Formats: sequence, C-alpha cells, structure tokens
Amino acid sequence: MDIKEASSLEELCTFEGFKKVWKHYGYDSDLQKMKGEEFCRIKGITYLDHAGTTLFSQSQIEGFSRDLAENVYGNPHSHNLSSRLTHDTVEHVRFRILQHFNVSPEEYTVIFTSGCTAAIKIVAESFPWRPATLEEPGSCFCYLTDSHTSIVGIRGVTSQFGVTTIAVKPNELSVSTQSTESNSGLSFEETPHLFSYPAQSNFSGTKYPLRWIHQIQTQKLYPSRGIPGRWFVLLDAACFVGCSPLDLQAYPADFVPISFYKIFGFPTGLGALLVRNDSSSMMRKNYFGGGTAAAYLVGEHFFVPKMSISSRFEDGTIPFLDIIALNHGFNALERLTKGMKNIRLHTFGLARYTYLILSTLQHANGKPVARIYSDTEFCDPSTQGAIINFNVLDSNGDIIGYSQVKDWPIGAKGLLYDRTWMVVNLNSVCLSQKQEPRLCLIQPQIDLERNTLAIRAKGMSTVTIPVESRGEEQQTQPLCQSKVCGDRVKTFDCGDEVADWISKFLGRHCRLIRQGSDFTREVKKGHLQGQAWVSASLSLVNEAQYLMVNRTSILHLQEEIQKRNNASTLQFNTEQLIGRFRANFVVCGTQPFEEDGWTELKIGHTSFQVVGQCGRCQMIGIDQDTGTRSKEPLQTLSACRRGKVTFGVYLLHQPSETSSYPITISAGSWISAVVKREGCDPAKENHSGKPNMLSGCVVA
Repeated sequence: MDIKEASSLEELCTFEGFKKVWKHYGYDSDLQKMKGEEFCRIKGITYLDHAGTTLFSQSQIEGFSRDLAENVYGNPHSHNLSSRLTHDTVEHVRFRILQHFNVSPEEYTVIFTSGCTAAIKIVAESFPWRPATLEEPGSCFCYLTDSHTSIVGIRGVTSQFGVTTIAVKPNELSVSTQSTESNSGLSFEETPHLFSYPAQSNFSGTKYPLRWIHQIQTQKLYPSRGIPGRWFVLLDAACFVGCSPLDLQAYPADFVPISFYKIFGFPTGLGALLVRNDSSSMMRKNYFGGGTAAAYLVGEHFFVPKMSISSRFEDGTIPFLDIIALNHGFNALERLTKGMKNIRLHTFGLARYTYLILSTLQHANGKPVARIYSDTEFCDPSTQGAIINFNVLDSNGDIIGYSQVKDWPIGAKGLLYDRTWMVVNLNSVCLSQKQEPRLCLIQPQIDLERNTLAIRAKGMSTVTIPVESRGEEQQTQPLCQSKVCGDRVKTFDCGDEVADWISKFLGRHCRLIRQGSDFTREVKKGHLQGQAWVSASLSLVNEAQYLMVNRTSILHLQEEIQKRNNASTLQFNTEQLIGRFRANFVVCGTQPFEEDGWTELKIGHTSFQVVGQCGRCQMIGIDQDTGTRSKEPLQTLSACRRGKVTFGVYLLHQPSETSSYPITISAGSWISAVVKREGCDPAKENHSGKPNMLSGCVVA
C-alpha cells in the first residue's frame, strides 16, 4: 500500500495506517512484545537518538552477565588457561565481525580501537604520505565535503608533510569519467594517495554510492583520474553500519572504521579498523609497546614488530571483556531481527513515514511547519538512511529554536509547575497584571534537570530558587493563607532574597509564595456547565487546569483589528497577540472559533474535557513585551463576539485507568476534537472532528 492509497491523512497518522503503508515494519514479529521483554526500561520514553547510539537489548546484557559469571577471562598477554580462553574468544569475535561484513581473515584484519575516530587516526598516522618534491607532486588527500569531523581532521597530519588536500563536493563525484587504464599492477613504491568519504552522511542520512570505492581505486572517477600513483579508499562506515548491511566482498574498501555502540548499543568506547590485507603492508608505525613488539633491545635501536597487523596496532591490553560482549550483541541482533537487511527496511520505513508526515504539515496560513534537509525524497533505502534533519518553522517561515520547542510533563494539577507561584503584597493579597502591568516583564525559566526556577528581568541580576521544597525546609518556611477566586489556598513563602528582588523591580514591597505540595484544591462544579463531573486538582489558576486558544481564531481577530484600525498605526504581530491571551496550548484549527463547539480534545494520546469558554477582560490589553496598555484587542473582540466576551476554552485532563503522572505532552502533536452537535447530548456525542496540529505548548 502506497501513501497515496491511504484514505486520509488521519488514517495515515495512526499506527495501523502506517503498517499498511510500510509492510516491512516489525521484522515479522510481535514488536510490542519484543519491546516489553527487551526494552521495558524505555516505557513512557520516546527515544530518537539512534544515530548517536542505539539501545542495547535486555537479553544481550543478561547473556553477557552469564558469560562473565560462568567463565574466567585473564589478560590475553599472559600465558595460562584463562588467558588462552580470552585469546580464543577474542579471535572468534574477530572472525564474527568479518563474517558480519561478508569477508574472511584471509581478506581483512580487525584492529580494535576505542572508536571510529581512533580508527581514523590510525590511518592518518600510519599512511605513508609522501611530500611533494621537484621530481614528483607527492601524495594527495581527498575527502568528500559531507565528511565527519574525524575525516576532515586528517588534514592536521597531512599538513605536516606538505600533502595536497582536495575537498570534493558530492555532485563532483556523481558523474564518472571513462578510463581504459588500470592501476591494479602498480607497486607500493609508487606515490600513495588517500580518498575518504562516508558511506552514509551523519547530517542528512544520504547514502553515497559504494561503487565509488572501485572507481577511485582504478582511477575512473575524479579526482583520482589524471593523478599518477596508487589510490586507497578510507570508507567511514560508522553511521552506515548501524542500520544497513555492508558487503566488503563486493565493495573492498582499503580501510573501514566503525564503532560498535552504533550497532549494538553496548559496549561503548569500542570500535575497530577493518584493514584490507592487500593494503596492510604499506601501513607504517613508529611507536611500539604494550605487547606490539616481538623483540627489542633497551640499549640499542633494535625493534621487531609482531607479525599480525592487529597485534602491531593494538597498543596495550585490549578491552577484552568489552570485545567478548560483542559476541552477545551479534547473538541478540540475529535472534531479534534476523539480520541487517531487516533492520534497514524497518528503520527506513520509519524514516520515510516521518518524512512524509513532516513534509505535509502546514500552518493555518499554508506555510510549512518543517524545513527538511535532505538530498532524497526517502524513496529508496539504498540511497537514504534512517536520519531526518530538519528545523521547525513558525507561521512566518522563521526557524523556531531548540529552546522554544517543548517536551513538557503534565502533572495532577496541570502543566508541571505551571502557576505554582504567586506574587502578593504585604497583606498577602494576590497581585496580577491588572494592578502591576510590569509583572509581564519578569521572565521565569524552569530547569527540570537542576530543579530550579530562575527569575530574570532587564537591568536586574538573576535570582534562583528551588522548584521543590523538602519537607524539613517547609517546616521552617512561613505558612501563608491567600485566596484565589474565592478559594483559600495554603502556600509557603519563598524567602527574603527573591522577595527583595521582586520588590526592587516593582518598586513596592512584595513577596513570592508557592502552593503547598500537600494542598489540594478541587475544580468547582459550577465551571463544568452541565457536563459530566471530572475530579481534578488545581494549582493557583482561576478556573481550570489548562487554557487553550486557536491560532486560526487569533488570525481572524488580527484581521478584524486591522480593519477597525485602518487609519491607525496600531499593528499586532501574530505571536504578540497570542501572548496577550496567555494560553497553555495553542492549536491550529481549520475555522475561527470552532473550538467553542468542542466538548472533548485529545492531544496525542492525552485526553482533555472542555469545561467552558474563557471570559476576557482588560487584562488582554497589556502588551506582554512592554507592559503598556491599549484598548485593543478587547475593543475589537467585544465587537466580534456576541454576549459575554470570550476567547479560548478551559480544559481539564481526563486520566485513563493506566495513566500515571507525569505524562509528557509535546509541541507538534496531532489533536482530534469531539464536536457538540445541536440537539445532542454532549455526554453521548461520539463524532470525531478532523485532526489538527498542536503548534505550540507554552508554560505560563
């Protein structure tokens, strides 16, 4: 089933719809069962950094633990039974690595390193670079411009020898040139050159043709054509081999660096350099030690390296226990996925599906939500890997920075820490922007990792307080009694430092108080407007846990303001206008004020009940960037709305039987709404509206 066969975008966005579009999902197994058995630790977590490191399976670690518990592995440089066991097991792992890449020990050698970068460094330092002379131009180092930093860093070595460096763009390699000459008979005495490129781009996931290897080696491809000497190929395969099979029998690169955590997730800090045996004899090494020497004299310049290329380049004792762990990585990979070909199809399907969804997302004004950086359209797993690089854009086409994109937890009282604090005067009476417009100029920022609240304002130093107070601290903090919408609430004073800070900024004596963690305040039944009762706890909000506005309604109001103030210089930026309504959620609907008819809302997998419309007052006349007042947008809103002036709706979270706090809600989630029909009982209504995109999630 192709994406065009999906009956609707709504169907495509469901898990079942995706599996119809991509039949290779799940390795022909019960993936949910596998996740429960092998990756139960990620329950409630969406892990998207497999390009950084994949996740190890439970059985992989358990198998390794049993291995260590049942066997005694000694240092392979020693000579005893436990050392021999280590040596034989490590050699078996070497064979298994080569088998994974479809070659034998007669064709390639495995040199263990601390990672891909260390493997590349070995090539850089051991390659027999020749400086240019009057008789010959010298060696050449060429690399693709889309290379990893570790490849580009080879220039730091080549510059010492006066080696020519050429950075080649991908499109310059895409067109092959004809040549009837062959370099297969060239001897090692001829000038050596090195060409390097990634099998898969770390940036975009583009897979570059593996046929380039032979074309470079035989001087049939620029820049090797026309430069005399022998060309060797360094294929950076670290990103590629995490999700794709690599057949070195078909594509015999001279040097192939890899990192094993990209494939198995564990162990980290272990990689390898796969060296083609036909190319190994030209590698030069000056340093020796740690088991790399067959013989040497202390007082004379005499040294004999060990015969095997791996022993010569593995300085010191290899991390033999980590290497043995690879055995269990291969076991898990083969048992759970049946091979890299299935992993390639599975991960490419997920990437293609994500690409299709991202590329179709639009703001209410028709502008795209995402800018995707890709050289392909995710049509073929042989040319595109499972990496998607993109920026999120606002409705004006400007990039939304990382710090503006939220993945925020929701708690039992609303967004975590939302409206937990309150500024009060000396009589413990709440101060709002109605009395103190400059409150909007105070910029609070919560750091979930450090559990701190930082408070900033222009011209003021930053003051920081903890977001949670320990029990013993609460016992020493002054207990306060304040009122919110007629409800008496239990609070604690946050201390003199922050009180002095706020008092100085506002120019009047104030205190900052926070809601007691053990205090429960229930939503009033009157706010439910005849709907089914939902037990819900509140923070220091007025009426409900959440306030939601529709961006489409904002745009409509913006147009009306411009019509009414045609001769005026008053202009409202869309984001500034949204800020005046101080909502928790900003959604993109299809029609202005359609949210007035919603009775239920689902954001991702989280359900909410609509419990009424938000009545508006002169508070929305305060510019949240400057603190200045204006008659708009309240004046135009009053003209547009009949009866009570409302804008936006209140929401309460509807926890399911399996819900447990905190739950994460994210910007970019899809929403669906239940729409109230005339003459229908909302409690019996079951009509799902068209899904819309949650474009923003703002914590007040």
